[in-house]
Amino acid sequence: MILSFDLDDTLINGKITFPVEKQNIVQKIIGFEKIRLGTVSLFRKLSQDGHQVYIYTTSYRNPWLIKLNFLSYGILINKVINANTHNKIMKNKSFRCSKYPPMFNIDLHIDDSEGVKKEGFVYNFETLIIKNEADWSSVILNKINSK
Repeated sequence: MILSFDLDDTLINGKITFPVEKQNIVQKIIGFEKIRLGTVSLFRKLSQDGHQVYIYTTSYRNPWLIKLNFLSYGILINKVINANTHNKIMKNKSFRCSKYPPMFNIDLHIDDSEGVKKEGFVYNFETLIIKNEADWSSVILNKINSK
């Protein structure tokens, strides 16, 4: 499966806060963003199980820097879709939405936004909403295993 994850309030603290992975001194000096606790083990498990992991964000963060941030935790991200990439492809569509995973062959998108979930109903793509659940990675793995 191809899985995509939102960044803000899903994997990186924003309005929603959650425990984060410990950073090493280099990550702190460089100023890498802290990622949600459990992301490292979840993404490694997903990779071992043969899934591809994408980041799909409405932010304008540089895709290379996002990949580097996750790589500093030992995580390889297969693809990053930021607002620039999304907007470039959506400009030729007859509809507008904040995220459109089918455009990138994504099977399941994980996000915190109820708005993205509503878009999924309207435009026929599957979205799993994660908020501040302590067992968030289990929720994701259970969803994947039920498919």
